[in-house]
Amino acid sequence: MKSLLLATIIALSAFSPSLVTAQGTFAYDQQSSDESNPGAGFNFIQNVQPTGQSFTPSLNAIGFVRFNLFDWVRNNGIGATILVNLRSDSITGPIIDSTAPVALPDNLGPNGFVDFFFSSNVPLQPGTKYYLQPVVLSGDQWGIIDDRFNYPGGELYANGTASTSDYWFREGVIVPEPSIVALVLVGAGILGYIRRR
Repeated sequence: MKSLLLATIIALSAFSPSLVTAQGTFAYDQQSSDESNPGAGFNFIQNVQPTGQSFTPSLNAIGFVRFNLFDWVRNNGIGATILVNLRSDSITGPIIDSTAPVALPDNLGPNGFVDFFFSSNVPLQPGTKYYLQPVVLSGDQWGIIDDRFNYPGGELYANGTASTSDYWFREGVIVPEPSIVALVLVGAGILGYIRRR
């Protein structure tokens, strides 16, 4: 019985690498709104640089940010590749880290809620203001949704100047979940302990 259980665990580990990668869950920290209120105004990302949203985290890290984006020039077969810079001190301050670029399809949006991920959770100082700057690396004209969301921990920046509006955003950390293989190993250990007793 022991050898069969061990063989099963080894087979799962060796032949199912996709099972080893655990999914994570989003733990939201700051947001100007949620998907039930997507906003009504907009800016063109390329036209108002430096642009972005400041926020004041209560958590000590950030792992992702979500913006509401849309393709302005539709049906031309051109999407966009966009990333988000995390800056300190100001909208033009030092870049702490950047998300992985995301390739977006032609005709995305309206209400194109897009997640941008940092390679790992980036350490932050709770209570300190930081700046999220979306950047179009390639593609045609892309819009980002804003509104008077009255987010108390920051503001929208367009052409480097603070506004009374906010970009639609949500940010937080990714909390890892245990992988299937890890759960199988724990279960096998418990089973082995019970059988031994």
